[in-house]
Amino acid sequence: MDWKKERDELIAQTLAFVQSVSAQMPEAAQWRLSKPELRLPPVSPPAQLQPEIGAAPPVQAAPAPSVKPSAPAPSPVSSALLARPSVHSEVEQECRARIASFRANQERFNRERAEYFSATIARLRATLQDVPPPRPGQITQPRD
Repeated sequence: MDWKKERDELIAQTLAFVQSVSAQMPEAAQWRLSKPELRLPPVSPPAQLQPEIGAAPPVQAAPAPSVKPSAPAPSPVSSALLARPSVHSEVEQECRARIASFRANQERFNRERAEYFSATIARLRATLQDVPPPRPGQITQPRD
């Protein structure tokens, strides 16, 4: 029963942790995390550039005019998934190999069980043939 108590404590701790983290997140971030197509890969902060002594001040670009695109841009997540090599076939091959091994074992077990059954029935029939039939009027008592 001790493991059940430990399990319940772990579940309670995990739930408390999730609630504390979700309370700290802004509402927009929670909404984005609930939508898998909107999840963005982590971005590292930009490197701090220090101007050289005597260099001209950095030039700021003018803000780009706001233009609404006619079609939605592909999400970074979907393009990242397409670029990643697929390991699906390797997993599928391993699953098929394990299933084939399992089926072979089951067939072997069934074959051995059938052979044992046949051998047991043959021994029983041979034993029954060796026993003389009961005499008329003889009462046979069942064996316990």
